[in-house]
Amino acid sequence: MPPFGRSFLAHWWLDPEITYLNHGTVGATPRVVLEAQHAWQRRIEAQPASFLFRELMRTTPDAPGASRPLLRTTADTIGDFVGARGDDIVFVDNASTGINAVLRSLALQPGDEIVVLDQAYGAVVLAAEFVARGAGARVVTVTTPWPARGDMTDAYADALEGALTPRTRLAIIDHISSQTALILPVAAMAARCRARGVPVLVDGAHAPGAIALDIASLGADWYVGNLHKWAFAPRACGFLWVATAHRERLHPPVISWGLDAGLAQEFDWTGTRDPSAMLAAPAGLAFMRDTLGLDAMRSWNHDLVWRMAHTLAARWGQPWTTPEALVGCMASVQLPARITALGEAAAPALKDWLLHQRRIEAQVLAIRGQACVRLAAQVYNDESDYERLAQAIDEWPA
Repeated sequence: MPPFGRSFLAHWWLDPEITYLNHGTVGATPRVVLEAQHAWQRRIEAQPASFLFRELMRTTPDAPGASRPLLRTTADTIGDFVGARGDDIVFVDNASTGINAVLRSLALQPGDEIVVLDQAYGAVVLAAEFVARGAGARVVTVTTPWPARGDMTDAYADALEGALTPRTRLAIIDHISSQTALILPVAAMAARCRARGVPVLVDGAHAPGAIALDIASLGADWYVGNLHKWAFAPRACGFLWVATAHRERLHPPVISWGLDAGLAQEFDWTGTRDPSAMLAAPAGLAFMRDTLGLDAMRSWNHDLVWRMAHTLAARWGQPWTTPEALVGCMASVQLPARITALGEAAAPALKDWLLHQRRIEAQVLAIRGQACVRLAAQVYNDESDYERLAQAIDEWPA
């Protein structure tokens, strides 16, 4: 196995004086991937108009014998990695952008319903509420089991199905919850929705790179993922996968010259922007495979966070019942009772104190009113980072 741990920080520009335990929030781009991005930027600037309109994408139909546009060949590479056809993938700035595209393409009527999980990312819920209120529709929140115990497949599927009604027009399912960090049984949940005729949008913001993906097998209608988190692409870089049946009705949040010219044509050009993060995304995949080793990276991250979740939960006298199958490279652990007793307000206060007083960047959040710390493991972390975190939390003068 490669020499993972703090010595591996040399592959990143991260400040070595900061204990960085928050890779999941916005990611951290390896140096070699940033170099690939800068090379693309230099190539663009050599002839910007020709590159953007002739090489990157095309505003007119392809001429006979013309090469495939660069964004499309990049989509092919990403598709191979996530188990999808490149023609069914478009690039977006992030998962939230892709979710907004789907939500804004719905033909909602008064009384219609959008179903979300109570573990959904806050920005996704806000987007759903915004779209719903404009149509006189409403958002229905599903209460899901947490903490997790044993095989949760039926429990999650049952909870979701119980919220579906004849007015449900969309169900949004998290693949890896940003809050609880659980890997949810999306295929089983999507199957329940399909049986009821409800289309499914999967929020996979944390999935690409963190776990193996085969999007085509999940039974979703749309799938969004970030590549700038666990797949090491530069920010901002995400993708939206679209099932064939929905391609004609889907439009990007920003309408431009590609309107009604097809899925790729609409999303590949939404106005002038820097496409270098998207073009450098394959370099992130290459870094995982060639420098880290995909299996070795995932094994290190999973094993480290799994052990540290047990260690910290025991240290703080909190139960840890989460099945290993629901843990990827993140885990949310309840903080000591003296901190959880302070309620939700403890989370932002502790998070700021850790950074400003102890130089530790960690995600502290409230789950159902209780303060938790979300452990995130990347190859530049080791056990000493979590010991530093635990000691600091034990010493927080709340």
